Parts: sequence; C-alpha cells; structure tokens
Amino acid sequence: MEEKIRLIVSSAVSAWAAGFEQRHIDEYDNPDGVINSKVHNIFVAALGDEIRFFSALSRSLDSSLGNLIESIAISIAKVNFEVSQQVEGVLYAEQTAKIGALLERYKNSADSHKPAIEHYQDFPMKGEGQKHSKRHDSDYILKHKTRGDYSLIELKLGGDLDNKKARSEKEALLEQYCILANQLGSDENIRIYFATGYNRYGEGNPWKQGRVLQFFAKDELLISSDFWNFVADSPKGYEIVLDEYRKNAHLISDSINRVKKTYL
Repeated sequence: MEEKIRLIVSSAVSAWAAGFEQRHIDEYDNPDGVINSKVHNIFVAALGDEIRFFSALSRSLDSSLGNLIESIAISIAKVNFEVSQQVEGVLYAEQTAKIGALLERYKNSADSHKPAIEHYQDFPMKGEGQKHSKRHDSDYILKHKTRGDYSLIELKLGGDLDNKKARSEKEALLEQYCILANQLGSDENIRIYFATGYNRYGEGNPWKQGRVLQFFAKDELLISSDFWNFVADSPKGYEIVLDEYRKNAHLISDSINRVKKTYL
C-alpha cells in the first residue's frame, strides 16, 4: 500500500509541475495570460516586476495546487474504495422537511440541539408522501471495496465556510445521504463527513472554526491527517503522503524558477 501511495504522489507532482511550467511559458507572448494581464494593474506594477510576477503567479499556484491535492486524494482513495462523484435518485418530501427543520435548529444559536450523527440516522426512509428525483454532484462518494460501507465527503482544502455555505453544504450532504439510503433500503452503512486537506490552525491543533462546528458534529470531521488516513485506509496515510510530497516538492519549485526566468 505504501508503495502505491508514494507512486501516486510522485507521479502526480511530476506531471503537475511540468504542466504548470509549460502553461505559463506558453503564455509569455499572450497579453491576456495570467501573468501578463497584471501589467495593467498600475498599483501592483508600481511595486516592481518581481512583485507583479509573484502576485500573479501566487493566485494561479494556489488554485492549481488545490486541484493537484484533490486529484491525489481521489487516486489514493481508488486503491481501497470505489469512487464516484454523483448521486441521483428519489428524495421524499418528508425527508426534505426533516432536513430543513434540523438545520434550522442548528442555525439557532439559542437552541441546545447541537449537531450529532444520531439526528439523521432515524430519518424516514422510503416514505409514502410526495417524492421527486434529484441529482447531486459530490466531492467524494466512497464505497469500501471489502466492507461495503459508504462515505459521503465534502472536501474543503482549507476549510473556510461562512454561515450560509456551511448550512448549504450540510443540507447537500444530508440530501445525498437520504437519496443513497433510499436506493440501498437502509442507512446503516452510510456516513457523512466534512474534510480538509490541511489544518489551518496547525497540524494536531483543535479545529476551531465555529461556522463549521455549528452544522457538523465532531465525529463528522476529517481534518488534515484524519482525512488522508481515511482515504488511504491506513493510520500512516498522512505521514506517507506528506513525506513523498516533500521529496518531490523541488519539482514544483524548479518549475516556478524556470517560469520566473522566462518572464524576468
């Protein structure tokens, strides 16, 4: 398993670094390219070419690195899980109503009804009332290849969610939970999670973002190392991923330096 994870990480980083470098070098003569377009921002340009370069590149780097990390996580998960990113099926009106009522209670800070897994484990399944078909695009729907259990995961690399977003993300996960449970005829082997690729408060420190904790129970959180251990299905998942990434991070640094030499 460790060798597979290391190969996934090293291959992904190598391919990403080459693609990132080539994309920006190809844009050298393109006035609408990511870096060149910054020349028209007089407030950034006045700070000098190097700051203008890194100001433009940092935005592209942050977004692209996020895509890299997510692709690594999906590839690792596929070793032990069947991975899909869409759920579609029947959702009953009584389920929708219960989801809405539950989230309103979470939203009300004066209500002592704090998030807990058992709150939705007794949702009515296969109701007799009105129903409609609904589809959700998901970050991760994981079915363990041997155990057969399902995990619905919403991944935010840094974890930032405002109040409105936190509520809508939990609502989407609960709807997916109900749709999948309706298909399976049971919700016994389904769990939902909010996950982050790293801990914005520092690895090993408590996750303190109140906007997340208002709608997600602590047992629903997969923060940083817990997330990587989960998708790797190994208590050493995080350690292996981070170690291999660090070994290959120079490929990204080297690519950035070559892009810098092209522009400066």
